[in-house]
This record gives sequence, structure tokens and C-alpha cells, in this order.
Amino acid sequence: MNKYLNVLYHRRKVGVLAETNDRKVAFEYNSEWLKDGFSISPFSLPLKKQVFIPEKDYFQGLYGVFADSLPDAWGNILLNRLLAKRGISSDEISMLDRLAIVGSSGMGALTYEPEHLLESRDFPVYLDEIAAICQKILLTEYSENLDKLYKLGGTSGGARPKILTKVDPEEWIIKFPAHVDGTNSGCMEYDYAQCALNCGIEMMQTRLFSSKVCKGYFGTKRFDRNHINRVHMCTAAALLELDFTQPSLDYHSLMKLTKILTRDDEKDLEEMYRRMCFNVFAHNRDDHAKNFTFLYNEKQAEWQLSPAYDLTYSSTYYGEHTTTVDGNGKNPTSKELIAVGVTAGMHKKRCLQIAEEIKGIVEKDLRKYLFKE
Repeated sequence: MNKYLNVLYHRRKVGVLAETNDRKVAFEYNSEWLKDGFSISPFSLPLKKQVFIPEKDYFQGLYGVFADSLPDAWGNILLNRLLAKRGISSDEISMLDRLAIVGSSGMGALTYEPEHLLESRDFPVYLDEIAAICQKILLTEYSENLDKLYKLGGTSGGARPKILTKVDPEEWIIKFPAHVDGTNSGCMEYDYAQCALNCGIEMMQTRLFSSKVCKGYFGTKRFDRNHINRVHMCTAAALLELDFTQPSLDYHSLMKLTKILTRDDEKDLEEMYRRMCFNVFAHNRDDHAKNFTFLYNEKQAEWQLSPAYDLTYSSTYYGEHTTTVDGNGKNPTSKELIAVGVTAGMHKKRCLQIAEEIKGIVEKDLRKYLFKE
């Protein structure tokens, strides 16, 4: 059981995490970091000498910025089963323990020590084999490949099975279908990524990796890694301390967050508007607060919107967008889209132009998904 953890950024100590008596996780910046570091979460953890204790319980006692380092549904399935295989109940593992297990393998730039390594061996990557193992695990069948899968993708975010791997020699994420997806969901996400590019939306490089059993597996280059260093990141859910599993956000708030965090950068503001339009016209309704991320540029000491990700045809169990558009989640139109843009300070004519442009491109490029016969 870990009671304290050091938080590091590029091997430099940022601060310390400690569990309180009521099982929340407090944070305090290191005195050296306070001299010339930066706030790792501007609204919740301003750069000052103070012991910060979370007020909300959305992240099981953590601040959102640290929860961003943890895996989501798929990674938790792997970790919990791997622990059970070793005779450890997941109930015995605290959030600090989970961060210690993530150690230096999580998303973003923050790392945690002392690190608790569950597995350190390297494994060969055969995509069709991994996809089949993922399906077995999702169907609650036993698999002796848990160590392999956890090593390859146990610290990744999101609900779908995926691996984190190197491709010539860049860092990539490769996804596999969940049990509710069609076998060709990778091809669909690739088509959506190409359409988003045509719509002027910033994307990382994507590929459709070949398969003998389906049309291919969707892969994308990671934006939290570059040639030199890891990149610090915060999702909108983390920045605003929001429960991303529930509808709790409107695009008005996302536009406002973008204006404040990027210091009213017009490029990023228009980029967020484009993504809103794309999600509406392309029927991507799983647009929750963890599907929008901001990156910290240490050299320029500023935040910027990350490239877009997780763009695909999707519905929610309640049939509405997770993030509402001017209050409308069920059937937002150009009227609501323009209202959001204008309220954020964009010109109405420009808002209408972008909305019409994206609607036309989406209906042309994604016709086979949006207008199924």
C-alpha cells in the first residue's frame, strides 16, 4: 500500500501525493518547482504553496490531472484481472497504488515513483492475434495472455481495446473492435479521420493497419509524445473536474475554456468550432469531456488545443450528444452551432460558412455511414 507518491515531469519533481484519512488524495507542489515550474492544472492546482485536497469525487479521490494518467474501462479490465490472477483483490488497491503501477508508462508527461512494475518483458506484436485475445477478454473468457496485453496497452485511456507501440520508430496507438463494434470499425474510424482532415480539422497522422480477418485496424500517432520529450496534457474533464461519464458539458463551456486557456487564440477557437460542427454532422455523439484535450507547450509557456481524436460514428444510450450544443443534445442544427460560435466572439458569417462547408464535406465523404439503406 502506497501512502505517498512523488509526481515527476521529465524526471524533475513536481510535488507529492498523499492519501488522507477519508481516502482522498492530497497534492502539494515541491518548493523547487514553485520557483520556475508551471501549474499542471491551472484552475484546480494554481502554482502556490498549499496542500490541495479534491472537493469532488468524480475521480475516486484524485484531481483530474492525475486521473488522466490512469487507464479507463479497457485498461481497468486488464489490470483488475491481472491482479486477480496474482491473488490480489482490486478492492485492496488504492488510487495511489494504481498510479504507482502506471509509473512511467501512462499517457501525458507526468510520471510517478516509487514505481510498481507488474511486467517488464517485451512481446511481439501480431495485430490479428491481439484482436482475438481482446475479444476473449471482453466476453469474460479466460486468457493466459493478460501480461502481454497489459504490457502493450494497459495504461491507455478510452473504452476500446488498444495497444501503445512503436512504428518506425514513432509512438502510435492501434485500436481493436470492442464486442459492441462491427468487425470493420477500424476502417470506419480511418474514413472519419480522413474526412476530418478534409474539413480542416487538425489530426495526427493515421493509418489503417492490415489484417487477414477484417478491413484493418485504426492507428494514430500519439500527440502526447514527440521526438524529444513527453508532452504534458489535460483533458477538459480533468481541467474542469467533470464526470465525463455523464452529460455535464455544453459546447459554450468548451469554447469558453479554449478562449481562457489559450489566451483567446483565434486558431484554436475556430478549431474547436470546427470539431463541434463535425461531431454534429458526422453523428459523433460520444463527444464527452475526456475527448477534448489541451497540451502544454513548455517552451512558449502556453496551452494549446491538441489534435482531434476518437472521431467516429457513435450514439449514446440516451440518443443525444454527451456535450450539448446551445442546450440541444438531441438534434442540434446550424442555428445552435452558430449561436455557440457567435457567443464565443466569432463572426456570424464565418460561423455559417464553416458549418455549411463541413456539412457538405461530411455528407459527401461519409455518405455510406450516415445514409444507410
